[in-house]
Amino acid sequence: MSDVALFVALLAAATARGAAPLVLAALGGLFSERSGIVDVGLEGKMLAGAFAAAAAAAITGSAWIGLGAGIAASMLVAAVHGFACVSHAGNQVVSGMALNITMSGMTAVLAYAWFREGGQTPLLGGAARFGPIALPGSRALADVPGVGLFYGQVVSGHNALVYIAAAAVPLSAWLVYRTRFGLRLRAAGENPGAVESAGVSVSRTRYQGVLMSGALCGLSGAYLSIAHHASFIRDMSAGKGYLALAALIFGQWRPMPTVLACLLFALADAVQTRLQGVALPLVGVIPVQLVQAIPYVLTVGLLAGFVGRAVAPRAIGVPYTKER
Repeated sequence: MSDVALFVALLAAATARGAAPLVLAALGGLFSERSGIVDVGLEGKMLAGAFAAAAAAAITGSAWIGLGAGIAASMLVAAVHGFACVSHAGNQVVSGMALNITMSGMTAVLAYAWFREGGQTPLLGGAARFGPIALPGSRALADVPGVGLFYGQVVSGHNALVYIAAAAVPLSAWLVYRTRFGLRLRAAGENPGAVESAGVSVSRTRYQGVLMSGALCGLSGAYLSIAHHASFIRDMSAGKGYLALAALIFGQWRPMPTVLACLLFALADAVQTRLQGVALPLVGVIPVQLVQAIPYVLTVGLLAGFVGRAVAPRAIGVPYTKER
């Protein structure tokens, strides 16, 4: 086994783990924005899910109960967004940003009030966390050149939520493009008047999209606190909700291109982690702050180059009022 092959395998595995929360949040944004509701609040819903999951897991000792709590909390935040934007035709960007700011402060305050550990939850272990899963055959194939390395390091050894994120990609594509629900969802984001005239409630369809976004963001947040890490830390999403939104725009509101953008951002994050403290020829050691900015600089560059070409759903951001 060469060092280069091992490095590439480990980098690919880190990319898969880093992409999981982005993929889940971006797919959540896909359902919401396809229905016509701008979902700037992905970050806030991720934080709500991360805190609720870690808090419930710390109290009950069960990662699965924590996961359920994280999904429920994120869906509650999503329902608030839907209430403001669907029921009361509020400004969708303002509502999303308000939720982000509120969740950033509220999660830290609740964590301090409940656990008295400086705004974070207790460290989790054992059944309170999702640990790595060794897939069948990973040991048997370990000595097979190439295949064993790829299967053992890249495919196997991830936690359950990484595999759930992978399964969510084809499932989301099927829901959006192959079901009656997906047809109504896309129509609500393109021509809500035609949807209403066909006897389908635009408000109900948009609520469904927003709540599905909440469920997927809850999965994403729970991944951060009870799978990738072992506790909730203030603002632990660290802008991943905005990265997911950028991936959604770059992917032009389509599942597969959006997932590829998430993988690109996750790869950049994995690379920057490995570049920290490394001395490069003729350059020396690059400042850590500059290295950490790589994923965000990449995001700005991609959006600057492609956002003008992105074709959003025609009715996105436009409140719909049923004609009487």
